[in-house]
Amino acid sequence: MSNQAPEEVFKSIISHAKEYGFVFQSSEIYDGMSAVYDYGQNGAELKKNIRDYWWRSMVQMNENIVGIDSAIFMHPTIWKASGHVDAFNDPLIDNKDSKKRYRADVLIEDHIAKIEGKIEKEVEKAAKRFENFDEKMFRSTNPRVQENQKKIDDINARFKDALEKNDLAEVKQIIVDLEIVCPISGSRNWTDVRQFNLMFSTQIGSVTDESNTIYLRPETAQGIFVNFLNVQKTGRMKIPFGIAQTGKAFRNEIVARQFIFRMREFEQMEMQFFVKPGTEMDWYNKWKETRMNWHHSLGFPQNMHRFHDHIKLAHYANAACDIEFNFPFGFKELEGIHSRTDFDLSQHEKFSGKKLQYFDPEDNESFVPYVVETSIGLDRMFLAILSQSYKEEKLEDGSDRVVLNLPAFLAPIKCAILPLVKKDGLPEKAREIMDVLKYDHLCVYEEKDSIGKRYRRQDAIGTPYCITVDHQTLEDNTVTIRERDSMKQERIAVDKAASIVSEKVDMRAALKKL
Repeated sequence: MSNQAPEEVFKSIISHAKEYGFVFQSSEIYDGMSAVYDYGQNGAELKKNIRDYWWRSMVQMNENIVGIDSAIFMHPTIWKASGHVDAFNDPLIDNKDSKKRYRADVLIEDHIAKIEGKIEKEVEKAAKRFENFDEKMFRSTNPRVQENQKKIDDINARFKDALEKNDLAEVKQIIVDLEIVCPISGSRNWTDVRQFNLMFSTQIGSVTDESNTIYLRPETAQGIFVNFLNVQKTGRMKIPFGIAQTGKAFRNEIVARQFIFRMREFEQMEMQFFVKPGTEMDWYNKWKETRMNWHHSLGFPQNMHRFHDHIKLAHYANAACDIEFNFPFGFKELEGIHSRTDFDLSQHEKFSGKKLQYFDPEDNESFVPYVVETSIGLDRMFLAILSQSYKEEKLEDGSDRVVLNLPAFLAPIKCAILPLVKKDGLPEKAREIMDVLKYDHLCVYEEKDSIGKRYRRQDAIGTPYCITVDHQTLEDNTVTIRERDSMKQERIAVDKAASIVSEKVDMRAALKKL
């Protein structure tokens, strides 16, 4: 594993993503667009496989969850009802010296993260010194840890109070009092904090006027809420039930950074779970556990994820938390789980004049359901998987390799078919094997360069298995199958290759862990 600093590792991941066809800067030949990216041939496949895994685990594995695909263009009153027109804002602040713009809340959160880093260093040092180390006891008794934890608690309490009162002057004062500097200029010469609405607006129809103004959706959830009754009635769904959706959303992020972590055009995977009022907290806790198990099913270390309760609840929520992932730039939000109460359906009832209620035949009553939401960014999930899978290794023979240890069922290419040389009938035999496997898996045929270089390229792409056709293949109809992570090679019969690859890259093993 690389000994590089996290920020250097992140740069390597970004470079690797471009070099091997995962992510490109959008409109690159025209000098690109900030915070807009295209997915290359391998990135598009990885993204599709992540989406498929989420969909199968959410819809296919749950009898009471169905999926829809709502339009990006929606009636503009929907966004008035949801609160996005009036309240979908970020607090922004500029540094007068660097002319750079920042989200004020992110500046404060990054400052808190630095203090948390000091605590973690103290814990790591103590853990190395003491054989029977009690981390919980150490955190509760060590003076330096306690002092830093108090700083964090005080900042959070003050920040929460400022947000709840929408006191932007106090938000700026927190930044000033914490002596937070601009990462570019190093100065503390800040402007006042102001709110900025994140929705993109456009016109629909042939006449450009205010009455024709619509918005590109900033989330996919509202398409689910306005279709609640359509799905419930046509699917004869009974409470509790869920509606899932994946799709593009758009936010005019002024402070877009950290590669594909925060983009202006991104994809969400959301599920709204409709429940009887009074049961929402039980379902909220159940979905917290369920979603964390989903992340763990990918086989990554459990300490890479953590729950983070929201300091300030959104206007629609009575409980909310994030599942955070330890990206190379620190723990950041990967998925949100929210108890949205009946806010959305009630608001759409109010603004549309239509009833959006569920009739419970058992209790003979109608009510507006409460909602528990799980919402994950597909692009962030892509980045999390890429970050966790990227490895730089020093091999026993002294050579180096870069490998993506992707879960096999998520890998863009499942198997590479490689003739040892480009003659003696080996390419023809390799093509025969390729023609069998390609019906079940995305495979590649490659004959350029030495076999060692081809192995390295497939490792870098994350291909879990390579099948090499050599002269012995023509004699006894066997091939060498090579496993990516261990680099172990095994001789197998050609007629068993399809079943062996299928078994090793099957998604069902991960689904059964849920």
